[in-house]
Amino acid sequence: MKRRVVITGLGAITPLGLNVQQLWQGLLEGRSGGCKISRFDTTDYSTKIAAEVKGFDGRNYFERKELRHLDVSQQYALAASQEAVKDSGFNSDGFDSERAGAIIGSGIGGIETFAHQYEILLNRGPSRISPYFIPMMISDMAAGLISMKYNLHGANYATVSACASSAHALGNAFRLIQNGEADIMMTGGTEAAIIPIAVAGFCSAKALTTNNEEPEKASKPFDKNRDGFLIGEGAGILIIEELQYAKKRGAKIYAEIVGYGMSADAYHITAPDPTGRGAVLSMRAALDDAGISPKEVDYINAHGTATPLGDISETSAIKKVFGDYAYKLTINSTKSVIGHLLGASGAVESLVVALSIRDDKIHPTINYQTPDPKCDLDYSPNKVTEKEINIALTNAFGFGGHNATIVLEKYRE
Repeated sequence: MKRRVVITGLGAITPLGLNVQQLWQGLLEGRSGGCKISRFDTTDYSTKIAAEVKGFDGRNYFERKELRHLDVSQQYALAASQEAVKDSGFNSDGFDSERAGAIIGSGIGGIETFAHQYEILLNRGPSRISPYFIPMMISDMAAGLISMKYNLHGANYATVSACASSAHALGNAFRLIQNGEADIMMTGGTEAAIIPIAVAGFCSAKALTTNNEEPEKASKPFDKNRDGFLIGEGAGILIIEELQYAKKRGAKIYAEIVGYGMSADAYHITAPDPTGRGAVLSMRAALDDAGISPKEVDYINAHGTATPLGDISETSAIKKVFGDYAYKLTINSTKSVIGHLLGASGAVESLVVALSIRDDKIHPTINYQTPDPKCDLDYSPNKVTEKEINIALTNAFGFGGHNATIVLEKYRE
């Protein structure tokens, strides 16, 4: 018999603020995290805007010596984990450490460290490379650091599947608890890739919006005039537990995770399958895993990147899974507000769905002005939707054709 899994703690570092409350308030207000890139000269870049994390100072979280050995992506993950632990009431002394673990996804990992150390290599030679270069660069280290900090001796690894990374992390952590291999897991994702070489790479791939004069209005999921995603950064960490374990320690419960599905497009290295086949397989697998029919779903937090092809593909997939009922669903895109957090997006958006279920509120998809005949569903444009949310799902799709879907449900005894 599969065990029930609940969400008991949330932590977030995002372009809307340095905690979950700031994120949630900003989403409900429809306050964009878009801005001009402040960290480097963008004169020669086709895209000059991003959704930067603002006001983050690692010295508020770490000792100076420790800080020198942490990539920014690792700092974000550890900072978000601190909030999640406090929020959950998690006590590192009161659990079986061998049945607790960490799975943290990151699509790109410590790319800022890589770029900085390569510059040192070119200008000062190999002897000046930091001995911490490799641990600061590799994508698994956020999970490793969290396991060390909180004495977690169970499953500990990273998922790397581009923009589906942290959704896969959450889904895999859910599976471990569901199948009896763990009682409590810290999971999520982190990303910090707003640096010259990464932005240049996405520019060359024609993936980013070039609406440089209006950064707050640049991310336009499902709008006819969308022209690419707004690159973002940050981290989302969730603490999930087996239900009886959580109840025994008196933990509050945000929502229950009831389904997880994944698939591959097997189509193209960056473009989605225009038929939406992979997304269809992922959503159907998640609903089947949950034992839920499509007509029981109230809300979908879409992948919704604002790319010309991606939004059409996802809309098509939703119609194939839900049929005519698709027109009764409320759909939104968190990326319209905070940009695309790449490997961290799936975790942050799952966190947002948990808050939506708690409060029965669906934040707006902002910047939606011109309907696209090929994207003709209810995307909650520019307003909060208040409705009872019993069941919701969230999609995460990544370069390489990686797809993941998580189903969450309002917790009931």
